[in-house]
Amino acid sequence: MSRLERVFVDVSAAAIILLALLIFADVVALNVFSSAVPDTIVIVRELMVLAIVMPLAAATAQRAHIAVEFLTQALPPRVSGWLTVFGTLFGLMALSPILYSGGRDFLHQWQTGNVFYGDLNLPQWPGRLAFVLGIALAWLRLAVMAAADGLALLRGGEIAPNGN
Repeated sequence: MSRLERVFVDVSAAAIILLALLIFADVVALNVFSSAVPDTIVIVRELMVLAIVMPLAAATAQRAHIAVEFLTQALPPRVSGWLTVFGTLFGLMALSPILYSGGRDFLHQWQTGNVFYGDLNLPQWPGRLAFVLGIALAWLRLAVMAAADGLALLRGGEIAPNGN
């Protein structure tokens, strides 16, 4: 799972580099040639999906999400651990309808072959697929973490700091 998360992070980094290059090229084209790169807005929007959603599972595995811990730090480690498991399970429940809806939207775009309006008529399904893959891997990582953390606490241990 860690390898797949690493691939997703690499895809995200590549998307950020492409975003920078595309925006730079568009600015140069507008100022030098008085013409924009075709469908820049659409491509940037789709690359943003890759940049944001793809690294979610890796951030989850590292427990790198924003957290407010000033209350839980005062609690005993076991209570704090169970609150962490509860939060992970809550995250699973919160991501489930997003994953379901994203999957339905991907299937709809795939079946209908919808394209973005613009010069290039780019298909809509690749961005939807990237979204579903990113959310699905994050959901799977949360499920693995919830199970591992719950088992560790039931056995009297503590939660692993990096989620692995």
